[in-house]
Amino acid sequence: MASISTALTAENRDTTASALQQSLSELIDLALLGKQAHWNIYGKNFRALHLQLDEVVDFTRQSVDTVAERIIAIGAHADGRAATVAQNSDLPKLESGPLLDSDVVTFMVEAYTTCIANMRERIEILDSTDLVSQDILIGITAELEKQSWMFQAETS
Repeated sequence: MASISTALTAENRDTTASALQQSLSELIDLALLGKQAHWNIYGKNFRALHLQLDEVVDFTRQSVDTVAERIIAIGAHADGRAATVAQNSDLPKLESGPLLDSDVVTFMVEAYTTCIANMRERIEILDSTDLVSQDILIGITAELEKQSWMFQAETS
């Protein structure tokens, strides 16, 4: 097994890796939820939301890669397996089958609200362990908040 050296202390590495791993699980889950909604949405706003969900998935998948690579860079191991994601993500669950466009908007706002609150908690934790990882999560959270705003605007 390869060992990656890092400037972080072992304690800070472990704390940082845990925060990043939790973020990784939630971001993978968010991407999967976005794609599930993308495939099954229907209603008068189908086209606009179908395309918007593609944007969600694209950004989230890029973020997943950034977070996973940061985990590796600090000398830990990223875990994106389905079982790990299911166990570690506390995002709301999406029903199977056809999804009415207004229900998807409500669901996405709820998912973003949960994810953003969790990301902000992790940002606080990383303030004392690793500012580089904190910066990564700050950037991701800023975009999550933007996407959340766009879904919330759908309800006005």
